[in-house]
Amino acid sequence: MSFSYAKNCLQRFCVDEFQMNTETSNGFFSSDLLPSLGARINYATKLRKFIISPFNPRYRCWEMFLVVLVIYSAWISPFEFAFLSYKEDDALFIIDHIVNCFFAIDIFLTFFVAYLHRESYLLVDEPKKIAIRYLSSWFIFDVCSTVPFQSLILLFTDHKESGGVGFKLLSMLRLWRLRRVSALFARLEKDIRFNYFWTRCTKLISVTLFAVHCAGCFNYMIADRYPDPRKTWIGAVNPDFKKQSVGDRYITSLYWSIVTMTTTGYGDLHAENSREMLFDIFYMLFNLGLTSYIIGNMTNLVVHWTSRTRNFRDTVKAAQEFAKRNQLPPRVQDQVLSHICLKFRTEALKQDETLNGLPKAIRTSIAHHLFFPIVQNVRLFQGVSPNLLFQLVPEMEAEYFPPKQDVILQNEAPTDLYIIVSGAVELIAKIEGLEQIIGKAVAGELFGEIGVLCGRPQPFAVRTTEISQILRLSRTALMNILRANPEDERVVMNNLLLGFGGFGYVDHQTNGGPEIKRHHDTALTSIDINNLEARVKKQEGDDVQEINKSMNDVSLNLENKKELNEQKVELIGPDEKGTKSCQLKPEVPCCSNSCSTISSGSKVTKSTNKRVTIHMKKNESLQGQFGKLIILPDSLEELFRVAGQRFGGYNFKKAVNAEDAEIDDIDVIRDGDHLFFL
Repeated sequence: MSFSYAKNCLQRFCVDEFQMNTETSNGFFSSDLLPSLGARINYATKLRKFIISPFNPRYRCWEMFLVVLVIYSAWISPFEFAFLSYKEDDALFIIDHIVNCFFAIDIFLTFFVAYLHRESYLLVDEPKKIAIRYLSSWFIFDVCSTVPFQSLILLFTDHKESGGVGFKLLSMLRLWRLRRVSALFARLEKDIRFNYFWTRCTKLISVTLFAVHCAGCFNYMIADRYPDPRKTWIGAVNPDFKKQSVGDRYITSLYWSIVTMTTTGYGDLHAENSREMLFDIFYMLFNLGLTSYIIGNMTNLVVHWTSRTRNFRDTVKAAQEFAKRNQLPPRVQDQVLSHICLKFRTEALKQDETLNGLPKAIRTSIAHHLFFPIVQNVRLFQGVSPNLLFQLVPEMEAEYFPPKQDVILQNEAPTDLYIIVSGAVELIAKIEGLEQIIGKAVAGELFGEIGVLCGRPQPFAVRTTEISQILRLSRTALMNILRANPEDERVVMNNLLLGFGGFGYVDHQTNGGPEIKRHHDTALTSIDINNLEARVKKQEGDDVQEINKSMNDVSLNLENKKELNEQKVELIGPDEKGTKSCQLKPEVPCCSNSCSTISSGSKVTKSTNKRVTIHMKKNESLQGQFGKLIILPDSLEELFRVAGQRFGGYNFKKAVNAEDAEIDDIDVIRDGDHLFFL
């Protein structure tokens, strides 16, 4: 085997049904943008009049509009501080005032926006509490970032372009608004509709560009304010730099900032005085931290992105070495590799991690939503109470199996019962040294019930034919729940026994293979269990009569149970010594080999143990009619009743044998006779 084969297996087995489908909402401004913990339960909360919900779509749209204005403020504030002088008729002067008005409106609206309580995670809509919370937190900073310091510059500097440095510094308080951008990125990183890798990269690029922009502006401001322009980093190269356009000076500043940040060294632009040297020192120290932050984040993103693939390759390589070292057969090697490939794909669903981290009640609700409709339609649980199904479903575990994967092996110890959710399996028995397909099970059917409920080895192997999701229920959990529900226990055993005689099981002792027959139009495949087990035991040299006697006892007990309503099934799990067996109480049918006797207190009449094959005579010919193998009851009336039930409710009055002789006494019927009913 090679890794290319593993790659092919991955492409083959990992189909769309295992892809995680994420629901999308109505738009980017939708209230479904991931809120704070517990906030989703407040979407439908009715608030007081004039109080705004923070999850209202319109308010979310307003916040996104403010984020756009914040981006503008973050760029224009350092640029105006370094390169521009304020004028009343300037377009930027008017735009700044309009932007400040929008943020002033937001300050007013904040007094009417409900907030999420940190302890209860419920919305608080009391105006007094909202006002106190806002006044004691961000109100002062929001006001300072909204004050029109541009107008104060014009008022106190008497329109001198050289003045107003202090007020310009105060106007830099507008950068406080960047906290809105930080909160936006925090929400986007948690929102599964947006790719985490690209969201994180966008944030890192934005931080880098903002740092480059601010450093270039501040460094130019230092050079512009220095007394001797020729002794500055830009004046040493271009003494008349102040006569250049604003765009040229800004690009030169960005060039210096990027060269310094990337540590490529100084060439034509470098510090010329102590002020610039001091600023460069702090800027390069800041760059050390920023560079480490960026490199660390990018490394984590790349490692997280590729770690699963690397682990998959290591697992495949280890499996290859293990198979080679232990000389495993090719078929087993293929199964191991297929399982690894499927597990690699299904791990992305994070199902086990998600469920294990939830409380038991939530896990139970999820299990009922996913699997209850499937389990209630399984033939073994037909007629049981909803209470039993409610207890069984949470105990089941979902597992994925690739094609041609063995789920259980023939003669394997009975430990689990399986229900197919999706996919299909084949039932395979090894007869005379060859594997033969004796049946098939599809979605909604189960297997393994014979071994689990009868306490005997599995009569056949089960192998998947396509990717399958299968529910697994442990024998211990099933037995404990059945013992706690005696009435449902009886119904389950009835359904199991009816599976042997009520779904068209036949026993034609021919030289051919096991006979398979479908019951009407159902998807259930019925298997001749008696014939199959007899052939397998004959090959192994075991006692055939003991197996037949066990199955006969099962059918006999079913007939007796129908006659005596006081009978009751009780399945007994492992005893103190750890052996698995079934025990029989008085007048109780049981499915184990060791439970074929009736206690001394039983009132049940001992059966003759004769086996006969019954047919319904449809025409004059008595041959070629498919029959049903039953245990001969104690009277002709009971025989007519059983035959009527087996053939769909007919009321038979006459029975003849294969020689067309009428039967008038139960004692004249011999073991193995074929009876025809009219």
